[in-house]
Amino acid sequence: MKGLFNCDEIQIRVRYGETDQMGVVHHGNYALYLEMGRIEWLRKLGVSYKKMEESGVMMPVISMSLNFKKSAYYDDVIHVKTQLKNRPTAKIEFEYEITDDKGEIITTAQVVLAFIDVKTKRPVRAPKYILDVIDN
Repeated sequence: MKGLFNCDEIQIRVRYGETDQMGVVHHGNYALYLEMGRIEWLRKLGVSYKKMEESGVMMPVISMSLNFKKSAYYDDVIHVKTQLKNRPTAKIEFEYEITDDKGEIITTAQVVLAFIDVKTKRPVRAPKYILDVIDN
């Protein structure tokens, strides 16, 4: 499985509206940062999340775990590293590391998503085109 555990990294500049009165990133925003990392990870594989949904497969989050190490602040540039944990089955698992510009860990996270048929709302196996890209 060539490239299975490859990381992808995106940069995000923390916006004012993502912070609380202390200028610290509100914990609820981390789910958005993880989603941004995941969408870009898929895009770099050549997989469009939008086209996947249009073809009848959606990926709801079924589990999310975050471990906060330190705070991120307004106007910080943070780096979201996204890594596939295992070969997808009816679910796909990602591990994340969010760091600051110094490389210090802000947050680590794990997210599990299920592949769901849009019409039946039932689990399905990972689409073949995703497995083909991961395996090559």
